[in-house]
Amino acid sequence: MADTIGEAEAANRLMRLAKEIARHDRLYHDQDAPEISDADYDALVHENRELEERFPQLVRADSPSRRLGAAPTTGLAKVAHARPMLSLDNAFSEEEVAEFVGRIKRFLNLPVDAFVAMTAEPKIDGLSCSLRYEGGQLVLAATRGDGAVGEDVTANVRTIGDIPQQIAEAPAVLEVRGEVYMSKADFEALNDRQEAAGGKIFANPRNAAAGSLRQKDPSITAARPLRFLAHGWGEISEPLADSQFEAMKRIEGFGIPVSELLVRCDDLSAMIAHYRAIEHARADLPFDIDGVVYKVDRLDLQERLGFVARAPRWGLAHKFPAEKAETTLEAIDIQVGRTGKLTPVGRLKPVGVGGVIVANVTLHNRDEIERLGLRVGDRVRIQRAGDVIPQVVENLTRDEPRPPYEFPDHCPMCNSEAVAEEGEVDVRCTGGLICPAQRFERLRHFVSRGALDIEGLGEKSIAEFIELDWLHSPADIFRLRNHREQLIGREGWKDKSVDNLLASIEAKREPDGPRFLFGLGIRHVGIVTARDLLKCFGTIEELRRAAMSEGGESELSSVQGVGPVVAEALVDFFHEEHNREVLDDLLSEVRPKPFVSDAKQTEWTGKTIVFTGSLETMSRDEAKAQAERLGARAAGSVSAKTDLVVAGPGAGSKLKKAEELGIRVVNEAEWAQIVADA
Repeated sequence: MADTIGEAEAANRLMRLAKEIARHDRLYHDQDAPEISDADYDALVHENRELEERFPQLVRADSPSRRLGAAPTTGLAKVAHARPMLSLDNAFSEEEVAEFVGRIKRFLNLPVDAFVAMTAEPKIDGLSCSLRYEGGQLVLAATRGDGAVGEDVTANVRTIGDIPQQIAEAPAVLEVRGEVYMSKADFEALNDRQEAAGGKIFANPRNAAAGSLRQKDPSITAARPLRFLAHGWGEISEPLADSQFEAMKRIEGFGIPVSELLVRCDDLSAMIAHYRAIEHARADLPFDIDGVVYKVDRLDLQERLGFVARAPRWGLAHKFPAEKAETTLEAIDIQVGRTGKLTPVGRLKPVGVGGVIVANVTLHNRDEIERLGLRVGDRVRIQRAGDVIPQVVENLTRDEPRPPYEFPDHCPMCNSEAVAEEGEVDVRCTGGLICPAQRFERLRHFVSRGALDIEGLGEKSIAEFIELDWLHSPADIFRLRNHREQLIGREGWKDKSVDNLLASIEAKREPDGPRFLFGLGIRHVGIVTARDLLKCFGTIEELRRAAMSEGGESELSSVQGVGPVVAEALVDFFHEEHNREVLDDLLSEVRPKPFVSDAKQTEWTGKTIVFTGSLETMSRDEAKAQAERLGARAAGSVSAKTDLVVAGPGAGSKLKKAEELGIRVVNEAEWAQIVADA
């Protein structure tokens, strides 16, 4: 259908799909009374996704694809987690696990032949849940939700026999985290009962567990055979132990179930051996699992390692091999993103892979199509690993005589030349803001929730204002007030709605710095990287100064979390005259707020520290992380603005310059004392 539908019809269909899918979600999650089968529901979702991929400019604010799978619903009360429930990074090979171990040793500045002990345990395919005990009494249970806010399922959790209502000799505050799941045998028995009663047949144990736990009526949950297995903890009033393994054993001692397959591994080979053993036993386990979780055993090392974005440095999920299926490639469509990248998307004859219906795959770029020899009509083998986007791994009919696919050399949206820069595989439209796809996408990105979050300025309004020739660049958004009288009276616009929109725009004239930087749409600069950059440079102006200065790439790449690829993208962006003109125009309308760090206030807050030479007790990354926790900026070069230089053995030109400028210099031991005293 998406291959023949027009844009106007697609917009109307997306509106109806959003409403229909939302209604079925309410019936399923809130009322436990679905009206359609899982297959019919999946068909609606995949039709919605296919239309959105063909018409990215039409993606709605209420799109089903924008809703998190476990996001809180209106049926249950929302509750904020005392400590975020973060996810884990994934690995799919032994090499990636070895690299994970290597990264930890490098961060901790350990010898190559040293090993950090790890725990290893099965990764249960269930619904994440947090249990909060105060004074030994269970007072709150919450789902993971989006990691910051979950759903209050306390009444439902009280019906799960595995979970004790009270525990003895526990800390005053104890928050145990784990998975609510349903065993394979209980799942089959439940479906038998559901079928006999004419009720919903669940697709898999995880869906059954999630649907059962997230009921408004606890009696429904009580009738479902749910279980719980702990894998960690959140807020605690006192330490449980010195190691992950011993802490989990103490939780087990409280009467809370912990996996019998939890072990402590003393080397990489033991980790892989336990993974293989669990993989071999997977089919015979009483519950579904999708991998093995590794965690650094020593809790003091976990504390030093800390977190990156939304995942801990000290944990990893080693997923089982991807599941595969065969189908037919029915079409190759080209999408133009906000950076001008032409992305080929393969449209498949829908096929089930691991319980999920797959209808689209990313083909990545021109080189990937050539490597696989893909043409429309080919029979292909696809794979899906965990939550990774499905991909084609083999062309089964590449030897059949058929003309090769010709990748476009002009943008399908504006007909500008499409080229790949030297050293790059991605083909990009050269049209910039004259390209409707890029202009629309860049403006939509700028006002999106993660960027400036301008309420009321959605994709429909942006498209309308572009068509009226009112919007060419982000700065034009703040000049829409000049069109107030013209806008009033247009279809869908009244005095109040116009004034509400203009008020929302005016409220963003002093935007959050990282959100503003993210909104500029610089390649490789996400919101986390934007925070890292402004944590270091403070303002957009200082960031531009660094990017435009001699040796700018070196200074930028020295920032914690920013590597050479991001640094090069920033330098390229700021050296492009057109980009500077657009930014200057925008800065004439808005004043981004300087970054305010959430680090603790110390005497080093706001100061600049440079590390030089070899550090013997810690890695450079850990030293920079320590400086940032003190509220300081860890810079890569010495200047008159530098407040402290930490010099190790082999310090050279930076130390000499610091001495010339009269900047305070300390050694590694003195720096450790500064950190301890702060």
